[in-house]
Amino acid sequence: MAGTVVFDLDGTLADTSGDLIAAANACFEGRGLGALLDPVADALIAFHGGRAMLRAGYARMGSDMLLPPGAEDQDFALLLGHYGERIAVHTRLYPGTEAALDQLADAGHRLAVCTNKPEGLAETLLRELGIRDRFASLIGADTLPVRKPDPRPYTAAVEAAGGNVAHSFLVGDTETDRKTAAAAGVKVALVAFGPEGESLSRLAPEAMLAHFDDLPALAQDWLRA
Repeated sequence: MAGTVVFDLDGTLADTSGDLIAAANACFEGRGLGALLDPVADALIAFHGGRAMLRAGYARMGSDMLLPPGAEDQDFALLLGHYGERIAVHTRLYPGTEAALDQLADAGHRLAVCTNKPEGLAETLLRELGIRDRFASLIGADTLPVRKPDPRPYTAAVEAAGGNVAHSFLVGDTETDRKTAAAAGVKVALVAFGPEGESLSRLAPEAMLAHFDDLPALAQDWLRA
């Protein structure tokens, strides 16, 4: 029997760290601070959100430099603007993403996205990557008054796709996704090829995905009942 497979976006479907870091660095450079984050060494920070990137950068300022009141809020708005303008310069889908989505769809499964990225940015990115039409629904950070790990965005994503929560599971890459699945009462598969890699096994997910090639068989196993 077909079911619903729900995906996180950043760090799960695509490596978005390069463009996120670039947007943060544009904010720092606008204040004359230079590029405070490294696109490779600081990639994991990017997946904790815009404010996490800003705070990490601020922590590297010289001790003689002070930020004006409200700087973080100002820079966060600017960061979203910079990111929206150059959202898919460095971003790439992880290997096997499109093939796995096609195989899941061919098996009759519904596909959805549940992300803590603002909905408008998520829509734009998925279209830029050429995969928006693969998903029957998209729930972003601001679609509802709450975001993951609250289970309601997940439930909304499944139901908007025409599915049943009891016959669905989540694919993600963070502790937030692990907590979301637990709150929704569903299984989670965490990707070992994302920013945290195999270390996510410490969260005891029901499955770890070494490659998207493994996802169709997992879906067949989990959703056949």
